[in-house]
Amino acid sequence: MKTAISSATEVASAAPAPSTAGAAVRFRDPQIEMAHGAGGKASRRLVEGLFVPLFGGAAGALRGPLADAAHLEVDGARLAFTADSFVVRPLRFPGGSIGEVAVHGTVNDLAVSAARPLALLVTFVLEEGLPSAVLEAEVRALALAAERAGVEIVGGDTKVVERGKADGMYITTAGIGRIDPRARCAARSVQPGDQVLLSGPIGDHGITILLARGDIDLEAELRSDTRSVYPLVERLLDAAAPGVRWMRDPTRGGVATALNELARDCGLGIALFEEEIPVRDAVRGACELLGLDPLHIANEGQFLAVVAPELADAALAAIRAAPGGEAAVLVGEVRAEPARTVLGVASYGGMRVVDMLSGDPLPRIC
Repeated sequence: MKTAISSATEVASAAPAPSTAGAAVRFRDPQIEMAHGAGGKASRRLVEGLFVPLFGGAAGALRGPLADAAHLEVDGARLAFTADSFVVRPLRFPGGSIGEVAVHGTVNDLAVSAARPLALLVTFVLEEGLPSAVLEAEVRALALAAERAGVEIVGGDTKVVERGKADGMYITTAGIGRIDPRARCAARSVQPGDQVLLSGPIGDHGITILLARGDIDLEAELRSDTRSVYPLVERLLDAAAPGVRWMRDPTRGGVATALNELARDCGLGIALFEEEIPVRDAVRGACELLGLDPLHIANEGQFLAVVAPELADAALAAIRAAPGGEAAVLVGEVRAEPARTVLGVASYGGMRVVDMLSGDPLPRIC
């Protein structure tokens, strides 16, 4: 779950918001646990119960549905603005590294906000004793990922903390992008009958990280899916912009959490056709061994979109025709009932409630 909050603020003319210093908070957990950063129920309690009441302003400017980026208007330009932090362990893994994920995670938040990524700020929190060669490798990886994603790194900051305080390094980013004028994506736009599109196989990133740690005795040919999804989003908008209702990249908390957030925000139900969801055998096997649901596993190179039914086939064809989008598939449908619920539907007619992530099965993954 992302902590950016969608806003229609007119920056150039906005009046100062009334103070919320004395606002009541609903967050009652006695202390912060790892689950509060996992993107599931605990994260939502923290964000909605503590941050939003105190940051949202008495007029409620930031009290809309949680989103991947804030939407701003500055002198007539519609911009998307987002921030993220990356605490990956290990720093390098098959298919990627913390430097690459730092770029892709941020540009993807902009992409699914229907914005072309323009620029990034990057901050490094480095642990005392980190080998310079390790740092150089990640700076190079980050720079190359930014170049490939077509985004410019325009500044940042560096801090150093004591040994044992930062898993080698943490990276934080802020990104800005220009919103595509053809797009009007919002949970409130979603309607019964809309189709749910998924860009490719799920769970690759989270399970790759888990295996890279050596925490379980399981060998598999698996690589993280970390990449920029903007080229796929651009193709989608070219083909079906008027019918694209909503988008999200299912990182922490996975597909299940992203769709549960949508169901809650739009007040409708979502039928998820589980047998249509692409999951690699290695991911499925690891999840079965560990008692995990692939729908809860993090991704760093896939996205979900809700598309009007009359444009769903055109949207799917456009993504499949793009490099890296060949495995895209329609995996679900928005329904009026049961409201605010995601149901997993099997081909034989069986159904189950698919809840958002509870707890923290995979820390330090993004």
